[in-house]
Amino acid sequence: MIRSRRTLLSVVGVVLALALALTLLLMPAAGPAPQTSGPVPGTGLDTLVTEFTAALSADQAYRPPKAGERRTAAAGLTALLDRRDGGDFRKLGFSVQDRVDAATGRSYTIATNEPGTERAWGMYVIDRSAPPSLVVEVPHPGFDLRTELFGVDLFRRVPGAVLLVAGAHRKADDSHADVAHEEDSVFHVIAAALAARGLTQVQLHGFDDQNLASTDIVLSSGAAAAGGAAHRAADRLTAAGFAVCRAWADRCTGLEGATNVQGKAAAENDTGFLHVEMSRTVRDSPQHREQVVGALVDADPGKP
Repeated sequence: MIRSRRTLLSVVGVVLALALALTLLLMPAAGPAPQTSGPVPGTGLDTLVTEFTAALSADQAYRPPKAGERRTAAAGLTALLDRRDGGDFRKLGFSVQDRVDAATGRSYTIATNEPGTERAWGMYVIDRSAPPSLVVEVPHPGFDLRTELFGVDLFRRVPGAVLLVAGAHRKADDSHADVAHEEDSVFHVIAAALAARGLTQVQLHGFDDQNLASTDIVLSSGAAAAGGAAHRAADRLTAAGFAVCRAWADRCTGLEGATNVQGKAAAENDTGFLHVEMSRTVRDSPQHREQVVGALVDADPGKP
């Protein structure tokens, strides 16, 4: 009798186990697992930046941010620099991610504007391998062709660098998207906030060969007097074989960056600003890119 009851209980147990297994199989799949807070691998930074800039055009949607939005952007950048939450950036439609750069193995945080909308306010990347050290700026992506490639390479060569890439073509919105000459932009308020923290800016530009046929690169310090970093950069670029126009000593046909608003903010904060104009021939050559970036790194622009 006891054996019969044990057999019956065993059969019932098997049936219940099978029923439970079948229920689990038939249940709808759960949603995606929540993202972890740690850095995630993925597409290389150079690909992210080139895809971002390839989508820009003179007829794209763009509107300047309002005063409150500019304040929110500056607060968002400050929070990210201090390793706090990027909620202020997200309020403006930015996506914020921690990633790992496959080329260097270093972690970085990237904030990218809302795609396909008039809030085309830029891409901002913070290297996490060292304290913030140097600001690398690409104000005219899609117009000053391939300057974004120089920006990524320089960013990768300087631990703690912060990369700023404008989010719109400079001709968008009747040229109101030209962040190098418009103070009411997210790009500018972030650059000014970084200058206020004492960080030197290196801003990358391009010019057509015929505009200054005898010159490869024009260097200037914008609205400020040229300091040691500008002189060192000029010397190293010259040593690398480039014909350099030094705006503090020569006339460089309007390529001196004297009206650049980021340069003015640097002068107001008594921080370094290096305005680098490169010919189309220089920008089209990967070899020249390596030489230019190497010379800028050797010049250590973050030092006076």
